[in-house]
Amino acid sequence: MAVLVTGGAGYIGSHMVLELADAGEKVVILDDLSTGYRWSVPPEAILAVGDVGDQELVSRLIDEHEIDSILHFAAKIIVPESVADPLAYYLNNVAKSRTLIETAVRKGVKNFIFSSTATVYGNTDISPLAEELPVAPINPYGRTKVTTEWMLEDVHWAHGLRYAVLRYFNVAGADPKGRSGQSTPQATHLLKVAAQAALGQRPYLEVFGTDYDTPDGTCVRDYVQVNDVARAHLVALEHLRNGGDCAVMNCGYGHGASVLEVIEVVKKVSGVDFQVRLSPRRGGDPARLVAKVDRIRNLGWQPRYDNLEEIVAQALRWEKILAERKAA
Repeated sequence: MAVLVTGGAGYIGSHMVLELADAGEKVVILDDLSTGYRWSVPPEAILAVGDVGDQELVSRLIDEHEIDSILHFAAKIIVPESVADPLAYYLNNVAKSRTLIETAVRKGVKNFIFSSTATVYGNTDISPLAEELPVAPINPYGRTKVTTEWMLEDVHWAHGLRYAVLRYFNVAGADPKGRSGQSTPQATHLLKVAAQAALGQRPYLEVFGTDYDTPDGTCVRDYVQVNDVARAHLVALEHLRNGGDCAVMNCGYGHGASVLEVIEVVKKVSGVDFQVRLSPRRGGDPARLVAKVDRIRNLGWQPRYDNLEEIVAQALRWEKILAERKAA
C-alpha cells in the first residue's frame, strides 16, 4: 500500500514526504508545481504532475500504486489574497477538494488526512483555542477550510471514509537536515520574510498592525516547526490505520509569540538589525491564535523543535541554501 500526498512538492507537503519516506512508507506525490518544486521531491518518492481536481489522474494513481491513504495539502493559503479573490479560493480549496474526496470514496481509499488551519476559529478572545469551540472564520481562506472539514464529516457518515483534520497554527522553520524549507520567493510567512530581511534579500520588513489587543499591539501566533507538523500527520495516520476514531486536532505548541517578539529573535540569531516598517492592519487577521493541543498529544505526538531560536536558525540556514542554489 502507498500514501498519496497532494501538494507534496510544496512547503509543508515536502516535509511530510520526507517524514513518510524516512518512516519507510511508499509515497506518491500529486502536485501541479504552481508553488512547489520538482527538486524538493526525494528520489524514493514518485511525482505525478497534475491537478487534484483531475478525477481520471487521481483514480489512475490510486489504482497503480494501491493507495490506502490520502494526505491533502494542496491549497491556496494566503489570507489577503483570499479576501481579494474569494472565488479562486472556493474553486481550488473547496470544489477541487470535493472532487478529490469523491474520487477517494469511489476508489475505496480508507484514510484521508486534511490540512486545515487555526483560521477557522476566527477572531476570538479565547486563548488557548480548543477544538470544541464553534468555528467562526472571518476570511474566505478560513471558510474554505472549514467547508472541507464539514464535507469530510458528512462523507464519513455517508460512506465510511475515515478522516483526521489537523488545524495548523503558524508553521515555521525548515528541515534540520537542510533537505527542504519554505521556498516560495514571495511567501508571506513572517519568519521567512524576516529571514530574508536579515540576509539582505529584502530592503525592510513590514509589520501590519500595531493596535491589536495584545501586550505589544502586534498579532500573537503559535509558531510550530514544520517537521513537528509533519510528524503529527504520521501520528494521525497511525491512529486511523489502527482503527482509531475520526478526529479534528490542533497542531501547535500551546504558547504564542508576537510579531515584534519574533522580529527580535530573528535579529538576535542573525546578528543583523534590519529595518522594520510599521503599517496599518491587513484585512482578515485575528489578533491572537494559540492552540490547545491536548488531543494530538494524547495520541502520542511529542514535539522535537519547540524552541523559537532554533526554528529561526533553521529558517536562516534554509534561506542561505536557497541563495546558493540560485547562484549555482
